[in-house]
Amino acid sequence: MQSAEVGACWEANAENWTKFSRAGYDVYRDALNTPAFLDMLPSIAGLRGLDLGCGEGTNTRRLAECKARMTAIDIAPSFIRLAQEQEAEDPRGIRYMLGDGRDLPFADGEFDFVTAFMSLMDMPDQRRVLQQVFRVLRGGGFFQFSILHPCFVPPRRKTIRDEKGDCRAVELADYFDETDGRIETWLFSTIPSEEREGVAPFRVPRFHRTLSTWMTMIVASGFSLEEFREPMASEEAARLYPAVADTRVVPIFLHIRLRKPLSR
Repeated sequence: MQSAEVGACWEANAENWTKFSRAGYDVYRDALNTPAFLDMLPSIAGLRGLDLGCGEGTNTRRLAECKARMTAIDIAPSFIRLAQEQEAEDPRGIRYMLGDGRDLPFADGEFDFVTAFMSLMDMPDQRRVLQQVFRVLRGGGFFQFSILHPCFVPPRRKTIRDEKGDCRAVELADYFDETDGRIETWLFSTIPSEEREGVAPFRVPRFHRTLSTWMTMIVASGFSLEEFREPMASEEAARLYPAVADTRVVPIFLHIRLRKPLSR
């Protein structure tokens, strides 16, 4: 699958994705993934940042709240439009642009840091994306990204629950099946049934890679590995937001921070 097809999928998802995520139904993002990502993030105050695969802009706005000077790109025009509309209503100084991670429209060394919240595993040719990120970073800059954990969210995954509905184990298969745009269909699990009626599920192209492939691509790109985390919901978060309790059995997300050498 090529970028145009990926972009078409996300363009079709954009309106409902924005509606439901802004309504608070993306609980994995809001209750666990984004807070853990920001906790891992170094100080970015005053730095020039690029958010890669920004979607409707919620996480980009969180970065701007940390006093970074943000630019953000996405492959879906409607995501950019919706993000720009919110920026116009409540300005944070963010520049939103339509763009493709495989061919970033920026000068060499233009940014101090780059982020990608849960977008890199949905992009074709991640090796080239890493090379492009490396190029637009200044020497000493960093790239921090989150992805579905390749070991614990392979192409086939089934949650095993007890009689009370609590997650007790996870069944995994096809870890070594490196997919190139396999379409997965789903909606946020916390959307009430009455709001689901008549809503088409999201169609998300998946580019699964094994952990060893990710590490090989990172080494080949010239980055050094600086931080590596597998966020788990706290007992309190799991109690308040039961949807994320399965992350206390095995991790769903992987957070990685890479550093570009000063000499490059």
